[in-house]
Amino acid sequence: MTKADLIAAVADQTGIEKAHVSETVEAFFTVVKDSLAKGENIYVRGFGSFVNKKRAKKVARNISKNTAIVIDEHYVPSFKPAKVFVEQVKGSEK
Repeated sequence: MTKADLIAAVADQTGIEKAHVSETVEAFFTVVKDSLAKGENIYVRGFGSFVNKKRAKKVARNISKNTAIVIDEHYVPSFKPAKVFVEQVKGSEK
């Protein structure tokens, strides 16, 4: 499902115009990205959590040059689904 498909599905279920749904979806994604960039986690009950995971400092290898590279600690965005969400997906058929 693409973003356009998502917008169309929400518009069909709610009866709201696609343009308004598109603005809302874009605003949601912007808020999620901005909040995670600030280090704030987002918790949506019954859906899941958008959190920053810390990656430790490590030494990696550049295989083509056969050199060691130090990768500093950094944060990566992650999504952890809620138990209700996981159970619904497990119980569904493909």
